[in-house]
Amino acid sequence: MRPRFAVLRHRDYALNTGAQFVRTISLQIQSTALAWQIYEITRDPFQLALVGLAVFLPAVFLSIPAGHLADHYDRRRLVLIGISVELAAGAVLFGMAMADRMTENVILALALSFGTARAVTSPAARSIMPSLVPRQDLANAVAWSSTSWQVAAIAGPGIGGLLYAVSPHFAYGALMIGLAIAMMLIFIMRGRPIVVDETKARDPAAILAGIVLICRNPLLLGTISLDLFAVLFSGATALIPVFAQDILQVGADAGGLLRSAQGLGASVTALLLTQFPLQRHVGTRLFVSVGVFGIAAIVFGLSRDYWLSFGALLLLGAGDMVSVYIRSTLVPLATPDELRGRVLAVESVFIVASNELGTFVSGTAGALVGPVAAVLLGGSLTLGVTFLWPALFPQIRKIDRFSEIR
Repeated sequence: MRPRFAVLRHRDYALNTGAQFVRTISLQIQSTALAWQIYEITRDPFQLALVGLAVFLPAVFLSIPAGHLADHYDRRRLVLIGISVELAAGAVLFGMAMADRMTENVILALALSFGTARAVTSPAARSIMPSLVPRQDLANAVAWSSTSWQVAAIAGPGIGGLLYAVSPHFAYGALMIGLAIAMMLIFIMRGRPIVVDETKARDPAAILAGIVLICRNPLLLGTISLDLFAVLFSGATALIPVFAQDILQVGADAGGLLRSAQGLGASVTALLLTQFPLQRHVGTRLFVSVGVFGIAAIVFGLSRDYWLSFGALLLLGAGDMVSVYIRSTLVPLATPDELRGRVLAVESVFIVASNELGTFVSGTAGALVGPVAAVLLGGSLTLGVTFLWPALFPQIRKIDRFSEIR
């Protein structure tokens, strides 16, 4: 095998990547179907905001304790518990759709269930991956994991839109099948029990150790907070159902493909990164990629042509992927394994905040000032973050190679 493919020889890494691939497709199907269904029921962009808020709130309250658990218990078992909750919620969705009893309250309640499961699972799922490969293979492992995730991000919304166009219960049935497969792949992985100091494990202050480390380390603080403020303001993805139906005037199938455009751009970029990994000027390229993200959001907001909107989302996905690749490599390298779960739990809160709270912000702004103005304002604020963060965190801008991180 070529060295750039060698990371796939690690059995548990391959199983974990496959499980996350199938799980991501399933959850993208769920997200797409819920968004279309609640908008069809209410015709209110604010309901899209409430769905994002329902997924976000559990992360605020549960991610930090979940990170503590991920540093003191078998991370594989924690992931299995989270997927089990998602599978149960998927079964309820399927049953309600079959009985034609779906309402906005049911959708919001089940979105809250999915958010709870993700809050519990995310720190364990993200902190287990770096332990599955040698340190020198981490950047390549991140690239392959990102590629699989982005391919799932392409397939999921497209499949979800097509299945939903046939019938909602088709989409929710596919969700259940995918989660069952993911659970099986995680189950056959080898467990990695964590050796911990029981005295420290019972210390209440240990729960906050990840926050303390991030606050003391400008590289971690700047890298993690960059995603929050850059993506929080840019709500192009969150408002795709509104743009698709009301501005571009396309249906659920074309709307699902439009939502897949961001994943397509990100997937192609991630695949290129597996073969041509970044070698120099890592910090500078991080900020450039966020700037590209903001510019693409502005183009999407201005577009009235379906294919121009599609191209803008492709570019948005490419910029986002470079940012994710760099951040997902920097943070584990700068974090000791015994604190990785708690640090990544804090990062998970920021990521969920940027995505789900960003959905709430964008939906609210769309309802108040209109979807076009909301996206243009968000993209402009993202560009502002691009220029502000290098001044606030020069340590990031000065990073040249990943090997410099300790």
